[in-house]
Amino acid sequence: MILDDKDRQLIAALTHDAREPLVALARRVGLSRSATQGRLARLERAGVIEGYTVRLAPGAETAGVSAVLSVTLEPGRTCAQVLPALSGAPEIVSARSLAGPIDLLLEVACASPEALSAVRERVAATPGVAAATTHLVLTTHWRRAG
Repeated sequence: MILDDKDRQLIAALTHDAREPLVALARRVGLSRSATQGRLARLERAGVIEGYTVRLAPGAETAGVSAVLSVTLEPGRTCAQVLPALSGAPEIVSARSLAGPIDLLLEVACASPEALSAVRERVAATPGVAAATTHLVLTTHWRRAG
């Protein structure tokens, strides 16, 4: 899907504040309410906008345990081969393929240290995973959208 300037303006506005009322979004991008609503629907149908989320302020993530798992794959294995086995774990909130000695970086949010241990064990036991190292997050100082 090719995005035009109005689409990009709309996406930028939603990235800044996904709860902005439709009328305010329309005003911001210079379109009518119905045209803006139509563009949003089209962007959602095309998969450009996959969903809307909440960003917590630093320090607001007080409940639970956050960690990053650095994963090294077995020789000849790819992230595309391993990730389907991990996609059903709701504790894994992001997965990024990397260049270099670490193949995959998983951001994990769990309710307890025990839950984190279970996720780490599940990742380590996944076929194709050679090693999984847990890096406990002590503090999130800030997080940017996107």
